[in-house]
Amino acid sequence: MVEILKWDDVPLETVAEGMSRQIVTGEKMTIARIYFDDGFVVPLHAHENEQVTQVIEGTMRFWFDEAKTRTRDLHAGEVMVIPPNFPHGAEMIGRVVEIDMWSPRREDWLKKTDDYLRGGTAGKLTETVDQSA
Repeated sequence: MVEILKWDDVPLETVAEGMSRQIVTGEKMTIARIYFDDGFVVPLHAHENEQVTQVIEGTMRFWFDEAKTRTRDLHAGEVMVIPPNFPHGAEMIGRVVEIDMWSPRREDWLKKTDDYLRGGTAGKLTETVDQSA
């Protein structure tokens, strides 16, 4: 069965101070529209899911190692593909609105066990968190 939704009708969830999101999921993938405040930090982490990130507004500064020696700024209108199990973190430059898509589905987000965002670690750089479990 085909399902059509409007983002305006999808509930907005506050995940942590400075981060809220809307989630839509299918059988094999998840998509989320995410809102970040300036300066919000997503800690370095990795997960089994392939991820496609599209920035709608603002800039996301990604890093791909603990020392932050490998970085890439992703600006409004740009899209990044992150392979499965590839460590990444990001800091928001300005207010950011972005769309993330994952395959397979983000079961940790759907079950609200995404503690790397919820447990007070977001907003601060922390150690790598493996979300593949």
